[in-house]
Amino acid sequence: MPVLPRGHRATVVPDWVCEVLSPSTAGTDREIKMPIYAHFGVAYAWLLDPLAHTLEAYALDGGAWRELGRFAGATEVSVAPFEAVAINLDDLWAPTA
Repeated sequence: MPVLPRGHRATVVPDWVCEVLSPSTAGTDREIKMPIYAHFGVAYAWLLDPLAHTLEAYALDGGAWRELGRFAGATEVSVAPFEAVAINLDDLWAPTA
């Protein structure tokens, strides 16, 4: 069983992060967190907006984010780092009345 680190920060850099955007956090996620993830070498980042029904996928390339794609609605996507799996974006959105 792995030993949990002491303190509040992880020391292992993940290969992938996914930020779920909200009106109150979208600016922080884009302007503060994305540069931090790039600085520490996170290879892939997704920005998921459940209100706009969009997914933005990025890959780290030479220390800068390169957009892999912007997807919307009920599209079925296969995007790195999970390109081996088809994800139906419609499954991610809350039902609308």
